[in-house]
Amino acid sequence: MPPAYFCTLVMVTMVTADFYNPKYDDFDIQPLLENDRILVGYTKCFLDQGPCTPEAKDFKKVIPEALETSCGKCSPKQRQLIKMVIKAMMERHPDSWEVLVDKYDKDKKYRDNFNKFIESDDK
Repeated sequence: MPPAYFCTLVMVTMVTADFYNPKYDDFDIQPLLENDRILVGYTKCFLDQGPCTPEAKDFKKVIPEALETSCGKCSPKQRQLIKMVIKAMMERHPDSWEVLVDKYDKDKKYRDNFNKFIESDDK
C-alpha cells in the first residue's frame, strides 16, 4: 500500500470516527413525522416499553451520548433530522418526551444544553 494512500485512509477513518454512522444520514423521517403510530413505536422502543426496529435499536444506543453532548458526534444532516423528530415528539407527545428525557437524564445535567441545541438554527 503506497504511503499516501495509507495516510488518506487513516485521515478518513479519523474524521468519520468523530461522527455517528452516516448510514442514517438519508433515513426517511417522513413516516415518523406523519404517522403517530410509528412515532409512538419508536418512543416505546426508546423507553423499553415495546419492540424495536433495527434502526430504532441503533438510535437507542446513541441517545445517552447524544443527549450528554448535545449531538456532538452528529453530522449536520443528522442534527437536522434529530431536531425535526424531537420537535414533533415534543409537540404531539409532550408527556412521553418528558418520560424519555427523565430516563436518559435523571439528574437533569444535560437538559438545558440539549434544549438550546434543539432550538438552535444551526444545521
